[in-house]
Amino acid sequence: MLKSMRKNVKSLAPTLWFVIIAFIISIFAVWGGAGALGEGRGANILATVGKEKISLNLYQQNLRQRIEAMRREFRELDSRFIQQLNIPQQILNQLIQQSLLTQLSKEMGVKATDDEIRKKIMSYPVFQKDGQFVGFTQYKKILEWNRIPLSEFEKSLRQEIIMEKVVDVITAGVTVTEEELWENYKKTNDTARLEYVTLGLDKVELDKEPDPEKLVEYFEKNRETYKIPEKREADYYFIKNDDLKATVELTDTEIEAYYDDNTARFIVPEQTRASRIYLPFEEQERNDVLNQAKDLLDKIQSGRDFGELAIGYSKDEKAQDAGDWGLYEWKSLSQQEQDEINRLSQDDISDIIEITDGVVILKVTEKNPESTEPLEAVKERITNILKDEKARQMAEEEIARLEKAAKKENSLDVAAQTLGLGIRNSGLLKENDPLEDIDPSGSISMTLFNIEEKEISSPIYTYQGVGLAQLMKIEPPRPANFGEVKQEVSEDFMAIEKKELAMERIKEVKQDLNRKSLEDLAEDYSLEYKTVEEHKRGQYLGVIGENREIDKLAFTLPLDEASDPVEFESGYALVRVLDRKEVTREEFENVKQTEKENFLEGKKNKFFSSYLAKLQEDKEVKIRYDLFLKTNQDILSRFGGEEE
Repeated sequence: MLKSMRKNVKSLAPTLWFVIIAFIISIFAVWGGAGALGEGRGANILATVGKEKISLNLYQQNLRQRIEAMRREFRELDSRFIQQLNIPQQILNQLIQQSLLTQLSKEMGVKATDDEIRKKIMSYPVFQKDGQFVGFTQYKKILEWNRIPLSEFEKSLRQEIIMEKVVDVITAGVTVTEEELWENYKKTNDTARLEYVTLGLDKVELDKEPDPEKLVEYFEKNRETYKIPEKREADYYFIKNDDLKATVELTDTEIEAYYDDNTARFIVPEQTRASRIYLPFEEQERNDVLNQAKDLLDKIQSGRDFGELAIGYSKDEKAQDAGDWGLYEWKSLSQQEQDEINRLSQDDISDIIEITDGVVILKVTEKNPESTEPLEAVKERITNILKDEKARQMAEEEIARLEKAAKKENSLDVAAQTLGLGIRNSGLLKENDPLEDIDPSGSISMTLFNIEEKEISSPIYTYQGVGLAQLMKIEPPRPANFGEVKQEVSEDFMAIEKKELAMERIKEVKQDLNRKSLEDLAEDYSLEYKTVEEHKRGQYLGVIGENREIDKLAFTLPLDEASDPVEFESGYALVRVLDRKEVTREEFENVKQTEKENFLEGKKNKFFSSYLAKLQEDKEVKIRYDLFLKTNQDILSRFGGEEE
């Protein structure tokens, strides 16, 4: 994070990157340092967006930068976690959207003036001291210290301004009506206190298995529901990276050379731990709370333990932890507090800081400077990276030999036998079906649905390795016969029977409410009983999930009256409204302007997202998923992949 400019502007240099990292990744890398969207030819093109091309180099640069930024926050980051967060797809989507907006800006003739760029620079907090712009001399020095070319940085700002203008033009026609505002205000502020019971179908037992004749009768009535989708079968050969990694041997020289060439990967950024005492106040209490804060600060400066006072007086969620906001959580505090924490040295105490809704006193309890992990500490990580790299190279070379031979023979089987390799058969697969333990994401089956019968695929990359396939058989979609879907029919039939039983049981509970409480009846009938103190429309309810019918009942059902059975995806519920609080028009009028700004912003965002989705469809975006997967495999193996 950016250190305060109050001490020494030059001290900003090593840490500026952490402040503007998100901006650099999403704007500068695209428009400046990482190259242009359209650069590259042939094999270097990852995606096409209309007439524009997204280069593989650009994608790699963005993905690496995003992961590096995440590693500064999550030291235990590994490739599995990155995949779970879907970071690669997010990066690709952002690049596609940026390309769409660039093309749109050119079509609209939107431009940014030099004066607009100058104002943009001066507005950034990182280039300000005590609320004032530091001057263009210091601004240029900050960029130089962080190795950011001035021309490219300002080029990125120009593009950012253009993008903002494009968004403004696209969403200019989005408006909100008074009634929309009122309904949204009610939706987000009306609350109801509920109690309810649920009976899931998994808790309903049938007395006997369904009659076979009834199953056949049910199938005949619903025959159109049951279809066998198209399936495809292939011969394939697959190489798992882990199998080859076990055969790779490395020398100490190779490990040391990698460490020397990639020292930046093993830098541990500065770490700061902060504690906080927070005293909130309403305006009429301001002076009293300020006096209390001064008294606490005097006690701290006289030697009283900060953590002890935090436990006794602080009013935030960390009070019982002695005010400790840890190494990272303090970065969620206000910018004013973050700046002060960055300014303080270890064991320093801040003055009283007045924020929007109260005052705070801060203490930095730990401050570790940036350091580089020694070779011995990262040797195992480097070993894994290099083994993975060599294994992938070996796999690609073997697959390339097989592909060349297979296409010459027009047979994967013949080529594999010639090379002494054993192929396997996939069996019939639906599109996107996973394949054993080598392809849980369904990349191989997806490829099979994009080639012709007897055609040999290009190399297919998954996170486990690389393979080659030849499509051997296509089974077209067709209506199912009873024997093929008997299990599915049986499950559907029993679900209907269970629903009927569940409905009857819930009705019995409602009838018994005149003699017992809903909570007691839940125990008698083996139901799940829940209460909600403040239910709002659209709110998620336990096993029920989001349910429009319950939302409606919460604000229409007479108090203390039980509803009829309400169906949800996996069962039935019975609801009773115990109390409700509904906002008034007078309350709405007091906050209408703020509500309008927030609601309009949200509505514009939704409209813009829909607009981009339609634009992406119109531009016929094409993505080379084989190259996408291969590249992800290559990059992720270098970021904690050893923990997989």
